[in-house]
Amino acid sequence: MSFDATQLLHQLPLLTVTLFAVVLLLLDAFARGRDGAGAALMPLALLGCLVALALVVWSAVSLPPRSLYDGMLVVDRGTRFFEAVFLAAAILSLLLSQSWLREHECEFGEFYALVLFCVAGMMILASAADLVTVFLGLETMSLGVYVLVGSRLRVARSPEAAFKYYLVGAFSAGVLLYGIALVYGATGTTSLAGIAAKASGAASDPIFIIGLLFLLCGLGYKIAAVPFHMWTPDAYEGAPTPVTAFMAAGVKAAAFAALLRVLTTAFNVETAKIGTGGWVTILQVLAVLTMTLGNIAALRQENVKRLLAYSAIAHAGYILVGVVAVGVVGKEAEPAVLYYLLAYTFSTVGAFGVVAWLGSRNDERLMLDDWAGLATRHPAAALAMTLFLLSLGGIPPTAGFFAKFYVLRAATMDPQLIPLVVIAVLNSVVAIFYYLKVVMAMYFRELAREPRPQRSAATAVALVIAALLILQMGLMPGMYLSAIGQ
Repeated sequence: MSFDATQLLHQLPLLTVTLFAVVLLLLDAFARGRDGAGAALMPLALLGCLVALALVVWSAVSLPPRSLYDGMLVVDRGTRFFEAVFLAAAILSLLLSQSWLREHECEFGEFYALVLFCVAGMMILASAADLVTVFLGLETMSLGVYVLVGSRLRVARSPEAAFKYYLVGAFSAGVLLYGIALVYGATGTTSLAGIAAKASGAASDPIFIIGLLFLLCGLGYKIAAVPFHMWTPDAYEGAPTPVTAFMAAGVKAAAFAALLRVLTTAFNVETAKIGTGGWVTILQVLAVLTMTLGNIAALRQENVKRLLAYSAIAHAGYILVGVVAVGVVGKEAEPAVLYYLLAYTFSTVGAFGVVAWLGSRNDERLMLDDWAGLATRHPAAALAMTLFLLSLGGIPPTAGFFAKFYVLRAATMDPQLIPLVVIAVLNSVVAIFYYLKVVMAMYFRELAREPRPQRSAATAVALVIAALLILQMGLMPGMYLSAIGQ
């Protein structure tokens, strides 16, 4: 494998995140037992993410796209976009985490290092140009998330959720590896570009087709597509709420980054895309199932975290509509998918952020009845939650509205996708009902009992940032779509 030092220049964001993660682990090891040691690490983790984000912006402007390590990684504008999304999700989640962890007595120094290691895995996924690199990035991210989900040891449902998530994750990793092995057996390479060069000839090979199916199943677990969604409600409910926000935004974006890279690079020939065994047909079915089941299940939820978990499943279905459009229409549909992921990141982190802010020790207030009358005591928080829910529901003038609009418009470019668009629109209408259940509880029901929310400036800053970005993306969508299109 050829290597020169200039390749490290293209990986400065990844190296920065990894370096800060290692430093955080060492500082925690030497400072363990001292009062406030864990809390002191959060600003350093935040600094690491901010420095890495600045390097991402600089790299996108100053450095040309480049393939690294004999084609194992590729760094281009798409990579930089996803790196920025991961870092934004991490920054907001870190701001939400410190006061929540302290309030619920589960603060530990490794938390912040694990978040950065997860981001490092996400960055590897976004730049992966080989199926082996995809697997390494996926597992680097997943191992950290498993620990974060189970980090609230005093509450039984947290380790239980982590155990379920780990078992499903281990099974999905095995499925993914088996798919990689089959594709390698059919093509003789794991390089995405190499697979693309041989895909036309191998598309009629049953081993190749089965390998593609296994790859879709393995990645389907990570994006929480039906029928691979079973872990999502339990993991989201059991995890510490800031971790849930990080999972719902960052992990999902990373999985879609891998899915887009693999499908549009390695399996972009017509024979692998179109037809009864093509991934476009398979993803259409998964999109319909994911949207429909996610929304119907969310209608029945009285627990706000589980409601948002099923909402996240439904949103995976909407994003899959965009991925299908990319497969049928071409590269011009990609900006719509990326815009959707950006809008979804801020909306879902904001919604879980309000859930985290409202809950206090031994009283997380997760049921809808616990949100009754919130607007009378905390109108700013109720307004912020309403904004996040309206964005998730696709109501103008929020970012969520234009996210759905652009994805559905991209799908309508090909007449054969019109039925899929109609199903997505009907599902969006259904989704409004369960989002409005929370809004109705906050504004139109009597205050049941006095809330005792956290007093945290960092949490307030995170919620304000998320709300302002949702509004800005909704009021100036063309600016963001133009920038993403580059």
